[in-house]
Amino acid sequence: MDLVEVASGAKPPVCKIMNYGKYKYIQNKKAQESKKKQTVIQIKEIKMRPRIDEHDFNFKMKQLFKFLKSGAKVKVNIFLRGREVENIENAYSLIEKIKNAIEEHGVLENNPKREGRTIHLLISPKKN
Repeated sequence: MDLVEVASGAKPPVCKIMNYGKYKYIQNKKAQESKKKQTVIQIKEIKMRPRIDEHDFNFKMKQLFKFLKSGAKVKVNIFLRGREVENIENAYSLIEKIKNAIEEHGVLENNPKREGRTIHLLISPKKN
């Protein structure tokens, strides 16, 4: 048996006589049980360019739908190179194309964010 301080913040501090090894074991089991009930949200990532070909776009959309079906969120990065930064309307037309394609599978979580030469979209699966 050990003398264990249970509540150090109380006035006066509270101590208990207990088996410290068993106490640590029970605390560890509680932590494992709470970890089991947690849901870990995965974020998958897809990279695109504004001048993507139709076949490549369809392939990326097929991957995106697969990720959404598995329950993961999908982050779509659109990279702009060279003069594509000046002609940003191509990137925004691609974003509209993506929005139309995902209507039945997922929901756009936030508005597209532009950071330098990249535009980010976050898509979450639709709740049934």
